Amino acid sequence: MKHTDISIIVIFGKEEDVLERALNSAIWADELILVAANSNDLSKKLAEKYSKDMLEVKDEYGKHFARWRNLGLKKATGDWVFYLDADEVITPELKRSLLKIAAKKGPKEKYACYAVPRINHYLGQRVKYGGSYPDYVKRLFKRKRLIRWEGRLHEQPLVRGEMGKLKHHLLHYTHRDLSSMMEKTIRWTQLEAKALYESDHPPVVWWRILRMMTTKFFERVVKQQAWRDGTVGWINAIFEVFNTFIIYARLWEMQQKGLR
Repeated sequence: MKHTDISIIVIFGKEEDVLERALNSAIWADELILVAANSNDLSKKLAEKYSKDMLEVKDEYGKHFARWRNLGLKKATGDWVFYLDADEVITPELKRSLLKIAAKKGPKEKYACYAVPRINHYLGQRVKYGGSYPDYVKRLFKRKRLIRWEGRLHEQPLVRGEMGKLKHHLLHYTHRDLSSMMEKTIRWTQLEAKALYESDHPPVVWWRILRMMTTKFFERVVKQQAWRDGTVGWINAIFEVFNTFIIYARLWEMQQKGLR
């Protein structure tokens, strides 16, 4: 037994290109719980080298992240649980912070959960602007204080107690190439548009699409200075404006079909 009092839950899909790097950064935990969500044989075979404690779930991509996180939580037995995505890496400094927190007992620990800052990498380059840093994400929880995750899209944890913030980082290797960025656009814009449609969003007209695109451009490029990350910053900002266009074009299409 390692006696770290930490269970790490790793959720992964068809991500064999990055998964092993994530798992290598997490093998020190008491429990390594794997949630293979719409994964493939290659990714599952790779993951099995690190842990036999694997749950397999199949459902439509992107609609059940809260469910996947809750499934992992039910399997965990550690005093603390930490969530790690397949495209993330726990740094040695963050590992030491997690172990230090888990070693505290009784009233010494003030917080029920912690948010962790992420260092994002787009197209192989670290980025600092355009809202990309510090990108805090809630990942460490006192297991008995985490009630559940909620929400179909942009899921959030329901926790009893206060939240603290850690200073050491997760590394996040997202937007690894243009092809994967396009694939995410196809998947996620459909979900975003559907969520807006189901919330009875006002009818989409041409000026609303232009206004939302302009707002996104101003926020990322002017206010958050994405241009300071160079070419990669410009590519990502333009992609976000494009995503905004696709979301509202899809919403317009849904509204048109809904009227028939």
